[in-house]
Amino acid sequence: MYQQLAWQITVALTAVLGLVFAYIALKSGRRTEYAPLQKRAYRLRRGLFWALVLLLTPILVYSMSELPYDAAQRHKGDKPQVIDAVGYQWYWTLSASEVTVGRPVEFHVTSGDINHGFGIYDENMRLVGQTQAMPGYVNKLQLVFHKAGTYKALCMEYCGLAHHNMTAEIRAVESTPTGGRK
Repeated sequence: MYQQLAWQITVALTAVLGLVFAYIALKSGRRTEYAPLQKRAYRLRRGLFWALVLLLTPILVYSMSELPYDAAQRHKGDKPQVIDAVGYQWYWTLSASEVTVGRPVEFHVTSGDINHGFGIYDENMRLVGQTQAMPGYVNKLQLVFHKAGTYKALCMEYCGLAHHNMTAEIRAVESTPTGGRK
């Protein structure tokens, strides 16, 4: 949904920009006094700047609220489950492959050889979270799995011939009232 909206906005703004360039090209042959034109241009530039600030600030705030990076903050009472993820050519090793729905999970992601992209995808192959796997460095990715199911960890950075086979599975399971798993 957001990608479709972003595409439509991009096409519309590109068309507007094309019209502006066409208008400027048509008017460029005319000689004009520079001082009055400069005043109008500065006024227009200031107005466009504030219009963009007023338009884009709410969009930025809304889109940032949809990011999963504050998942641990929303679940302060729960201690996160930690999963170590190490990328190698061409496989992932995970210290655990099962998580509890609704409980924060913190992935500690690194690489044993070259850079890899660590992406978690839901059952519809929508990206849930991502970070880089780099040799000698541990990146942390915090997520909360809201639905039970099987999630896939895929490499998001081309790492060689068998890159397409670099997958791992994570099962998100409901917890029982006694604290165990179903």
